[in-house]
Amino acid sequence: MKKKTAALLAAPALALGLTAFSAAPAFADSGSTSYQAQLGAINHSGASGSVTVSVTGDQAHVHLTASGLAKTFNGGAFPHVAHIHINGQHMCPTPSADKNGDGVVSTPEAQPDYGMIGSTLSASGDTSAKAALDVKVAAGTGGSFTYDRTFTVNSATAKALKAGTAVVVVHGLDPATLSAKAQKEKSPLTSSLPLAATAPALCGALNASQMSMPNGAAATGGGAAPIEGGMVALGGGLLLAAGGTLVARRRLARQDGAR
Repeated sequence: MKKKTAALLAAPALALGLTAFSAAPAFADSGSTSYQAQLGAINHSGASGSVTVSVTGDQAHVHLTASGLAKTFNGGAFPHVAHIHINGQHMCPTPSADKNGDGVVSTPEAQPDYGMIGSTLSASGDTSAKAALDVKVAAGTGGSFTYDRTFTVNSATAKALKAGTAVVVVHGLDPATLSAKAQKEKSPLTSSLPLAATAPALCGALNASQMSMPNGAAATGGGAAPIEGGMVALGGGLLLAAGGTLVARRRLARQDGAR
């Protein structure tokens, strides 16, 4: 009789513990993935920067900061075009990529390393490769700028981001810093611009952010709180139930002794 009664009393304790544990809120996947890169100088530009690309569905939010770039061009603020390059070697070129010996790694010379243009980081309008050289909607102007825009990302760029082959490149060098030979050259992409205008100045290979968290988790690490809360509730439920079991056993013992 004692064993049967104890077993019956233990069952609610287990049920209470399981109920408390299941009450912990579950994480919901937001479907958002972030990619980050530190932008390093190319062609001795002396520039630096960083970029984050957050993709949710078919929307990409790009936040880029750059400083130390060429400040002026033809008497005005230098327009720096920028792109997400795809399907290359997921790397930025080294000086050895300069094949014609002019001291500048041009865009075609760098392409085997960072790939073709997937998306243009234009300030407005078209974000396809067709807008790649449109300085009127350049990502930024002057020596320093911040680019922040959300746009519909094309499937090729989205696939490259997931595959880990996407690279962000900011273009535009100060002509005065180039060799005499390079200063006279036209851009290999368009004869309407000098080599300096389209040569890469900053580059960074995008990688999935280690800080990406599912929806509902606090950025400070508090995302574990619901699980911890569930464990506390579980422990509390078991303790309360165990206490009730102990009291019931003592009552049974006194009843047995009185018989």
